[in-house]
Amino acid sequence: MDYRVVEELAFQNDKKIVLLVMDGVGGLQMPGREGTELHVARIPNLNLLARQGSCGLMDPIMPGVTPGSGPAHFALFGYDPVENNIGRGVLEAAGIGMELTPDDVAVRINFATIDEKGNIVDRRAGRIPTEECERLCKKLQEKVDLGPDVQFIIKPVKEHRAMIVLRGKGLSGDLLDTDPQQTGVPALPATPAVDTEEARRTAKIVDELVRQVKEILADEPKANFILLRGFAKNRHYRSMEERFKLRAYAIANYPMYRGVAKLVGMKLHPITPDVKTEFEALREVWNDHDFFFLHVKYTDSRGEDGDFDAKVKIIEEVDSYIPMITELNPDVLVVTGDHSTPAVLKSHSWHPVPVILAAPTARMDDVERFDEVSCAKGTLGRFPTVELMSLMLAHALRLKKFGA
Repeated sequence: MDYRVVEELAFQNDKKIVLLVMDGVGGLQMPGREGTELHVARIPNLNLLARQGSCGLMDPIMPGVTPGSGPAHFALFGYDPVENNIGRGVLEAAGIGMELTPDDVAVRINFATIDEKGNIVDRRAGRIPTEECERLCKKLQEKVDLGPDVQFIIKPVKEHRAMIVLRGKGLSGDLLDTDPQQTGVPALPATPAVDTEEARRTAKIVDELVRQVKEILADEPKANFILLRGFAKNRHYRSMEERFKLRAYAIANYPMYRGVAKLVGMKLHPITPDVKTEFEALREVWNDHDFFFLHVKYTDSRGEDGDFDAKVKIIEEVDSYIPMITELNPDVLVVTGDHSTPAVLKSHSWHPVPVILAAPTARMDDVERFDEVSCAKGTLGRFPTVELMSLMLAHALRLKKFGA
C-alpha cells in the first residue's frame, strides 16, 4: 500500500480513535476444549461490539508469515512492517527511556551463568532480582573500557535483563546474537550478519566487550557472564503526527511496545501496576490527545506459557473493562491483536488476527461474536494489518477525498 496517498489526504479534526491491542489474542482450538481461547471466553462486551461494528481478519505481515511483535506493531500504526523492521535492541532501549543518537547500536542482554569451561549453565542467571541487576550494571559501567572511539552505556531493565548501547562513528547493527539459546555450550562469538567493514569492526568491539565483562564478573556467584541478543542500529522514523496528523498517546507497560510507540512519536504514559489501571489511565489523558494505543500483554504471555485457561481468563478480564472505553464515546474503537499466540503452540503463529472496528460510520454485518471464525465472515474481509490505519482515519472522518 502506498501510504503517501493517505498522508496527503489526512487532516486534523476533533475525532478520537482508540486502538485496543490484546497482544497475541488469536488462538487455535485446543483438544478437549470447545474451540479457541476466544470461543471459550465469556466476553459479552466484546461480542456486543462485534454486533455493532464491522469485523474481519488481518495478516500482520503477509499470509503464512509468523510475525515478531516489533513489525506487527509497526503495521498496526500504519508503517510498512517489512520496510520499517528494526532489531529489538533499539525498540527496548527506547522503551526504557534511553535517548539514542544516529551513532548508536543497541542490544539486549541477559546476565547468565557459565561454568569453569565457559559453557552456559543458566541463560538467565537464576533470574536474579532487579536490585542485583542494577548493581551489576553499575559495576560494568565503571570498569568496561572500549577505548576513546566507542562509548559504553548499560542500563538495567528487570531481573536478569539489561540494555547495552555502543556509541561511536562507523558502527553497525548487523550482528547475529551471541546467545545460542541452549545450555551446556559456550556463547557464540560476535558474527557479522552482512559482510561489511562496519559490521566486522563492530563484531571485534563486541568480542572485546564480552572478554572484559567475563573478567569483571568472574567473582560473581551467579551472574558471571552476558549473552547479547537483538543488535540494532538506531534510525529515524517520521512521527504519526507528521504522517497522519494524529496526537498519539501510548498506554503500555512493556519496554518493547513502549519502544515502538516512542519511535513513531507517541507520548508514553507512566507504567501502571496492572491491566485495570491501564484502562483507567485512558480517562486521565482523554482531553489532551486524539489517538490512543492501549496495550494488554498478558494474552500473549499466557499463550506462550501454553496456559489455555489463563489466556481465557485474561481475555475475560479485558472484556470486563470495555465499558471503561465505551463510556468515553470514542469516535472509532478498534479491538484486535498484533498477532496470534495460540496456547496449543506456545508461540507466535501465522494465523490471521480477528478485528472489530466500531464507529457510527461502520457497516454492521452478521457477526455475532468476537472470535477467529466469526470475524472471518465480517464485512471488512481479510486484509494486511498495515491497511488498518487508513480505515481508522476514514471512519474518524480524517481523510479528504482522493482526486477530482
